[in-house]
Amino acid sequence: MAMFRNFGPINAVRTGQPLTDDQIMRAAPSIFAEAPHDSRSERYHCIPTINVIDALRAEGFDPFYACQVAVRTADKRTHAKHMLRLRHRNQINAREANEIILLNSHDGSCSYQMIAGMFRFVCANGMVCGSTLGNIRVRHQGKGDIIGEVIEGAYSVRESFEIAEQQRDTMRAVTLDNAEQELLADAILQYKHDDPTRPAPIAPRQLLNAKRIEDDKDDLWTVTNRIQENIMKGGQVGRSANGRRTRTRAVRGLDQDVKLNRALWDMSARFAELKGQG
Repeated sequence: MAMFRNFGPINAVRTGQPLTDDQIMRAAPSIFAEAPHDSRSERYHCIPTINVIDALRAEGFDPFYACQVAVRTADKRTHAKHMLRLRHRNQINAREANEIILLNSHDGSCSYQMIAGMFRFVCANGMVCGSTLGNIRVRHQGKGDIIGEVIEGAYSVRESFEIAEQQRDTMRAVTLDNAEQELLADAILQYKHDDPTRPAPIAPRQLLNAKRIEDDKDDLWTVTNRIQENIMKGGQVGRSANGRRTRTRAVRGLDQDVKLNRALWDMSARFAELKGQG
């Protein structure tokens, strides 16, 4: 069953089956743009993202999630920044699934970019692997084989899955005490709320609350996923800088989603190193 949502800054669709073109179009019409936004110069080489998706489908990669940023001006809606998460058909869907995260736009806000990701089925959350894993960019310039470069990039990202899985398994082997768990939660909380005049409205321990029995564990991987789910979905009750009762909001922005997820993965990988498991 497809889940279509308007998330304020983004419109998105996620489903347990490969997305159809109609489902993608409803959530992210910019994926089908056949020409760049009028603001782009003649040097800009527009390759519709759907052409890239079709080529990746032919290589065995299917999209399971699509979104695009919401824009205020109607003329940019069909060119806005968008993101897809794709999985290879040969992958066995166990507790987690490796994903290729594809970002693009046709208004000049970004180039083709591919990042390694991991989807956790139990909480339906998509993580983004660290900043050193599978970061491929293809510019919209020149007349080269952009689709070929993107496909080549997809396979490069796929090769980084082995490193991501090793890091995940290492995190599973690391046990954190309560103080260490709060330290990790505090690190990502301070990263998100980096304005000293507007401190985080909640305590780090609130990001450690387990939403299900299977997540009530002390290994680094489970702790990381608890923190990720809580900080991304929001809903924690706290106090604002002026003392007013508030509730944290879910992360809606596409860029902040990727930025926070990558930062948390890097922090957790570093924790594993400091614990002697990296």
